[in-house]
Amino acid sequence: MLVNKVSDQIKKSKYISRDLSWLRFNYRVLDQARDTNKSFFDRLKFMAITSSNLDEFFMIRVGSLYNYLDYGKERTDYSGLRELPFRKKLLDYAHRFVNDQYLTFNSELKPLCEKHGFDILMVSELTEIEQKKVDSYFKNTIFPLLTPMVYDNYHGFPLLMNQLLTFGVVTRTTEEQKAQDRVTFVQIPQNLARFYEINRKEKIIFVPIEEIIRWKIKKLFRNVEIVSVNLFRITRNGDFTLEESDDIEADFVQEIKSKLKTRKKGRVVRLEVERNPSAFMMKILKERWTIDNANVFTINSLIDLRALWQIINHRQFRDRGFKQPAPVTPLSLPGDGVDMFEYLKEHDVLLHHPYNSMEPVVQLLERAAEDPYVLGIKQTIYRLADQSRVTAALLKAAENGKHVSVLFEVKARFDEERNLREGERLEKAGCFVIYGISKYKTHTKMLMIIRKEGEKVTRYIHIGSGNYNEQTARLYSDISLLTTDEVYAHDVSEFFNVITGHSRPNEYKYLLTSPKSMRHQLIELIRNEARNAKKGLKSGIVIKINSLEDKEVMDEFYKASKAGVPIKLIVRGICCLRPGREDLSENIFVKSIVGEYLEHSRIYYFHNNGDSKVYSGSADIMVRSFDRRIEALFLIVNEELKREAINILYYNLQDNVNSYIMREDGTYLKKRPVAGEEVVDIHKVFYHYKMVTEVPEPELV
Repeated sequence: MLVNKVSDQIKKSKYISRDLSWLRFNYRVLDQARDTNKSFFDRLKFMAITSSNLDEFFMIRVGSLYNYLDYGKERTDYSGLRELPFRKKLLDYAHRFVNDQYLTFNSELKPLCEKHGFDILMVSELTEIEQKKVDSYFKNTIFPLLTPMVYDNYHGFPLLMNQLLTFGVVTRTTEEQKAQDRVTFVQIPQNLARFYEINRKEKIIFVPIEEIIRWKIKKLFRNVEIVSVNLFRITRNGDFTLEESDDIEADFVQEIKSKLKTRKKGRVVRLEVERNPSAFMMKILKERWTIDNANVFTINSLIDLRALWQIINHRQFRDRGFKQPAPVTPLSLPGDGVDMFEYLKEHDVLLHHPYNSMEPVVQLLERAAEDPYVLGIKQTIYRLADQSRVTAALLKAAENGKHVSVLFEVKARFDEERNLREGERLEKAGCFVIYGISKYKTHTKMLMIIRKEGEKVTRYIHIGSGNYNEQTARLYSDISLLTTDEVYAHDVSEFFNVITGHSRPNEYKYLLTSPKSMRHQLIELIRNEARNAKKGLKSGIVIKINSLEDKEVMDEFYKASKAGVPIKLIVRGICCLRPGREDLSENIFVKSIVGEYLEHSRIYYFHNNGDSKVYSGSADIMVRSFDRRIEALFLIVNEELKREAINILYYNLQDNVNSYIMREDGTYLKKRPVAGEEVVDIHKVFYHYKMVTEVPEPELV
């Protein structure tokens, strides 16, 4: 009865649970690993991604739930469920996902390994000569790094690290005619490769490091009876929230550094363990970490499938996966080798990554660092590439005496330490560095280059949806604008003054910004479409985003749908809105696109009775985007570039290869081309299409 009651409660809600929606997104990623049309190594890649995604899900989303449970705070999920029933529903669904994940790996992928030139083997499956090699590797490399940590009446419970493989070894000694069991923990060092590699003729053998240690575990327990050896891995709560401080002079960087340390000892929210673990050890772990069977995931294969990256990136298999075409020249550029300083004085440029390279932006920054006429550079940075050319250019600019202002967002999740390190490098070089804005996370992506040209100063602006990261720009779908338009320049200058000082401009002409007014401005744009529909005028909304979760905006979508506005939403990940519900959202269509590239661009289209408004930028429709982040959406005013953005939306809607259609109950149905229908794969279309014919806007909406 309780199960039926929970299901009924979920069905009645006009919103979809954010966390359940996220797990459904990971199912769409898992679907890529099942896709036999993809190369085997691409399927392995997506399997590894599902594992990384699930780790973050437990650290952040399940961790957030436990922040309520552990501290007695009340929480009602979008599905209408309170903390405890929602915990049960969420973890039950997570168990189902993990079962499906490993069923796919064990039955569909692992049997194909040998056919593709490698195998994952246990030590017992190796030849005698191979075992000698493994034995030597254990003695010389692994053994010196292992540290047994006993837990008993005389030794406290050790701090076990987040997401590291650990052996729990139960041993038995006889003291005063009485047998006594105790458990000793052995963590596998994170700086060792997960697999030991052996070349066997035309094949590579990957031997899991944990199996090598298991094979030699007696070396750590001489003259002691080993009762059981149990491999497990824990995931700790990684969700922390910086408390608002009234003291604006507080050392914000030190606060971040101290918070980072809590991740190492946060409460355990998941325990992955191999089959048939010791009941004695499990009782200790459950009591120690205050978890139950819902938090325990029994794994019947490799624990932590992120290990597959070692195979995917192996030099012998590196070219076996997706062959990314070379980037094409942006439609708004005449060709390569253009002098961007000169060209941007007369033309705006829209870049659509990864189909267009990020080189025009990076090269403009690198040239600005050396250009004697450039006076200053201002930039916001959220995530950077390893060995970043962006950082190198900013360092060079500072060395050349230019004014360099950088806002490094040190709250960029899991990149905090890197951003702190890079920020400190820039500070030492003489750059003016700001580490975030108090309680807000600066997520917007902006660059301004100030250049003296004769008697005047020209401001070169770059603003977009993606990070200044040359590596992810090859894998993420993003939109960005390069311009010298004075209105953009004024707005961006004002925006930099807001985030680096205490300026509070009354309004921007081309920008929608948060946390001040973005939600209200988007709601007004939606309401305008509803008013037009009620008057019998043309109306329509098409929006492409990563996540949709803000209740106030969703309620406006529902009202606009009832007013007759056709609404099409392309939402890659979380979508808490229910499409197609009678008398609520009958005019709302939702799809998700998951494929070779991570769909990261945001585009907002409002028909506006034929005088369409199109925005792009860094913000999704989420509470955090509106209330807890510094974000910006920019209006695309150039008619040609606006048409290009509309075309991008059009082809996203036409895609029938990477698309999943969301149903009213929150489930998704894979879209496939029907007989006679043209195959449209957006991850291929934008490499070769030329915008020679206009997409009629009625077709868009």
